[in-house]
Amino acid sequence: MFSGSIFLIDHAWTYHVEHARQQLLQVPGLLHRMANLMGVDFHGEVPDEGSIEQVLQEMWKYNQTYQLSQGTAEEKVPVWYIMDEFGSRIQHSDEPTFATAPLFYMSQQIAYTVLWPLRDLETGDEVTRDYAYGETDCLIRKCMLLPWAPAEVLDVNYSTPEPSEDHYQAILNENKEKLPVAISPPVYDKNKIFKVYTDIQQVLNNLKHPRFVFTDDERDADILYNFSHFKDYRSLSEERPHVMLNQFPCENLLTVKDCLASISRRVGRPDGPRWLPRTFNLHTEFPQFISYFQQRERRGEDNHWICKPWNLARSLDTHITNNLNNIIRHRESSPKVVSKYIENPVLFQREDVGMVKFDIRYVVLLRSVNPLKLYVYDVFWLRFSNRAFSLDELDDYEKHFTVMNYAPGVTLKQVHCDEFILLFEKQYPEYSWTTVQVDIFKVFAELFQAASAKPAPFGICDYTSSRAVYAIDLMLKWDTTRDGKSIMLPQILEVNFNPDCDRACKYHPTFFNDVFSTLFLDETDNCQVTCIV
Repeated sequence: MFSGSIFLIDHAWTYHVEHARQQLLQVPGLLHRMANLMGVDFHGEVPDEGSIEQVLQEMWKYNQTYQLSQGTAEEKVPVWYIMDEFGSRIQHSDEPTFATAPLFYMSQQIAYTVLWPLRDLETGDEVTRDYAYGETDCLIRKCMLLPWAPAEVLDVNYSTPEPSEDHYQAILNENKEKLPVAISPPVYDKNKIFKVYTDIQQVLNNLKHPRFVFTDDERDADILYNFSHFKDYRSLSEERPHVMLNQFPCENLLTVKDCLASISRRVGRPDGPRWLPRTFNLHTEFPQFISYFQQRERRGEDNHWICKPWNLARSLDTHITNNLNNIIRHRESSPKVVSKYIENPVLFQREDVGMVKFDIRYVVLLRSVNPLKLYVYDVFWLRFSNRAFSLDELDDYEKHFTVMNYAPGVTLKQVHCDEFILLFEKQYPEYSWTTVQVDIFKVFAELFQAASAKPAPFGICDYTSSRAVYAIDLMLKWDTTRDGKSIMLPQILEVNFNPDCDRACKYHPTFFNDVFSTLFLDETDNCQVTCIV
């Protein structure tokens, strides 16, 4: 066979992870074929949970992945596939005879795997491929190959200090963000009417404050309130330093999950603060994570983890698992972090369901970085799971996730924060919500102090014309003090740039009036905000 030959391999199963169980249950013949392909013992006609669970565990040895580069956020979620019986039986070799790559054939909207020889071959030579193709680092290769060649990497130090300054500089370069020059703080007439240019419909519909008017001409604006990320701060600072805007240079250090974990290591313990679940960047801290997972396994500690993309919201492409092979293979799709799953969350009693997970969203307003001025909106929002919590059925979205407002046909439980506080204190009479919220605000203060502790690009840039609104999502988990007392510990899940404020506007019509007054007028009287730094 000559090295110029090329072959196509069919795909036996293509799916999104969250639909895998349902498809194995419902698609005729699928479970039978996958069980045969993976060597799982299944001879019945009716799918059974035991066989399905085995396939869901074993499939990570056979899975391949690709993702589309264009489309909506949902359409860009990685697709997983299993090659047909021939393709799935191609073994690994460090010196492979063939290479493979997925090919998406647009006209038919179907994917194949392309197979081609890497050198001239003789009849009878084995078809092999490199399961860690392209990786040259020996330790990384060893970790990537663990699903097929189990081994211990306990000798790897799993501590994860804050990355070097070069790491942050590389992020700045990749984002193509141009930092501003230093400017003097703008001074405005105390009765000035500010012209606002925005492409955010919620602002256009709800900002009614008499000190703000809208303009369709971006060049005429005093305030730029944009939905998309602003990049060229340098030109803005040089040409129009008086123009304020709703974002800070380098704020991605807060809003991108791997960066959030990195800057949080400036607080407290070497492995990060108590208010952030232990987090590893699967791109840069892969062996450390494997070592930590195996150490916990050896000690018999809980090993449930949640695997998340760096920069997607709404729980897209987010998966909970205690299967190490699952996490290792997810590294091959989009860039991911893996965080310790909160196995002991504070739960909320829903009369119709039982004890469910919930998370809390606070809107925070960053007025300035130096000096640090941070406010929190006095109303917070709650999201609830729809099924009683337990550490099983990890692919049951309505049990383990709380983001229900984007899923069609799914119940969205809504409780106003005032009602929630009454119910919470009734369910947990030993815990005053006021005390819990004081702890939450301390966490926010520590987070923003860490994020602004170093100059850009190692921290949020001190640009005096910048202001910002962020949404912080958090949960509460049970912890124990040294004297054995149970306490509720806030756990930050993520920080969101330009959050969806639909519910805020619907139930609190003055929301954007309060936001603009706080951020751009520095006036908080009669506004529903509290200064926390």
